[in-house]
Amino acid sequence: MNSLTLNTDALHLDDERFFQLCQDNRELQFERNANGTLIIMPPTGGETGRRNFELCLELGLWNRQTQLGIAFDSSTGFKLPNGANRSPDAAWIPRQRWQGLTAEEKQGFLPLCPDFVVELRSRTDSLPKLEEKMQEYVENGTRLGWFIDPSSRTVRIYRPQLPVEIVNSPSQLSGEDVLPGFVLDCDRLC
Repeated sequence: MNSLTLNTDALHLDDERFFQLCQDNRELQFERNANGTLIIMPPTGGETGRRNFELCLELGLWNRQTQLGIAFDSSTGFKLPNGANRSPDAAWIPRQRWQGLTAEEKQGFLPLCPDFVVELRSRTDSLPKLEEKMQEYVENGTRLGWFIDPSSRTVRIYRPQLPVEIVNSPSQLSGEDVLPGFVLDCDRLC
């Protein structure tokens, strides 16, 4: 099943109502673009779920060892500065950004853009839509983004003010200066 987009102008989905919609329908994943269009995504299939688990596990283990920040899985919602609500497959922020949030902000969709995001393309994901989403992250403050496409064995690396770097069949990816010392073994995702 592909994602579904709905114009929700008539529903008047403010932030509170959108959050409640997500809580009431946990079997689905919702996002909203900056224009307020609702995007409904079905649960992932087995291969995508396995790959996403491996990705989050590697990021989580690195983060546990370094304790430099807070890592998030694909069920975490972020309220970007442009108004969009997004849920990357994996994300990370430095510890001081987490500590700067109030207890209430930590309970809802986080009102910030992650410093690091990963989107893992599944069989039904649209390439242009995921490229737009990655660009949106960078425009809203992401310092490093990986768009991993297992079927073509390519990774698109997004950084602010730089052209997208496309890497074919990488064996590893570096977290660069955003995630110092983090190296992802790409073979685990294929």
